[in-house]
Amino acid sequence: MSRNAQKPSFAECLQGTEHSALHLETRDGYGDNERFAAWRRGERVDWGDRSSWWRPFHEQIAEAVARGVTIRRVRIVSEPVSAYIRWEHYVTRANVTAGEQVRWVPRRLASDLLVPCNDFWLFDDRLARIHHFAGDGSLVDDEFSTEPDVLKLFSASFEAAWERGIPHEDYEV
Repeated sequence: MSRNAQKPSFAECLQGTEHSALHLETRDGYGDNERFAAWRRGERVDWGDRSSWWRPFHEQIAEAVARGVTIRRVRIVSEPVSAYIRWEHYVTRANVTAGEQVRWVPRRLASDLLVPCNDFWLFDDRLARIHHFAGDGSLVDDEFSTEPDVLKLFSASFEAAWERGIPHEDYEV
């Protein structure tokens, strides 16, 4: 498959994954959404009521992890962090509960890293799902690639950022 030959859903990409799913995030904001707006109003998650925060995404992650897929996410962030990143850090508890490993890389520690300009998911080093965002942080489109050079670049850049990353439980915002 070359770029954009098909556009599988995230669930389909993850279902076909056998070993690893990697997610690199590089933005300090991803637009507005109701959960972020509620957090800004002072509402907090009732972590004791799993049904209030567990979403289909978390179930997909948990199912993949249960079948042996390692899922890692690294976020490169500016400091001091934006309100959006403070909220993301707060709700990352759900990702970790689902089985994701998450690390944070302050930009000051990433100056010598070469990373793609776009966020991406990399599934088993065989399929890249590349996110294109508008200036306001809203998702515009996803691009897919199986081009070996793209996959190799994404894998190497993710691993370099991961090495610098601070585990979620140790990163304070």
